[in-house]
Amino acid sequence: MLGQIETGKSVPTIALLWKVASALHVPFANLLQTEAPRGPKVLRRSDAKLLTSSQGQFTSRALFPFDGNHPVEFYELRIGPLHREAAEPHAPGTRENLFVAKGVVEITAGPDKPQTLTEGDAILFDADVPHVYKNLVAVEAVLYLVMTYAETAG
Repeated sequence: MLGQIETGKSVPTIALLWKVASALHVPFANLLQTEAPRGPKVLRRSDAKLLTSSQGQFTSRALFPFDGNHPVEFYELRIGPLHREAAEPHAPGTRENLFVAKGVVEITAGPDKPQTLTEGDAILFDADVPHVYKNLVAVEAVLYLVMTYAETAG
């Protein structure tokens, strides 16, 4: 699969990129990193790198520039109606803080009991375990995700 991506014959899914980042023990954003000048940076929706999986039922859009190593990343997630998306564990010590802007979702992290969240609710959980995002209603859900990575010895 990686060979097909390298030759431009295939586009990686979010799940595959998470697996690669986890295997390399690097933040997810490092796989999409580009050089950027200092100073204010406007991130236009029309220019965003949109990652999709599950035939477009789960999308992730970075809300920060890929211009270096970030201990914290910010994303907009969109989950299709009644869609369930399973995520692989991230690097040890990684935490996710999710805010539900639209919809009703269920979040399950590892063996913990599923948590139902409605508009305006937020959750913080350890993301170094398998976790699941599930849209419980028949309209698209919109969430904002702050991903925090454990500090690594440099």
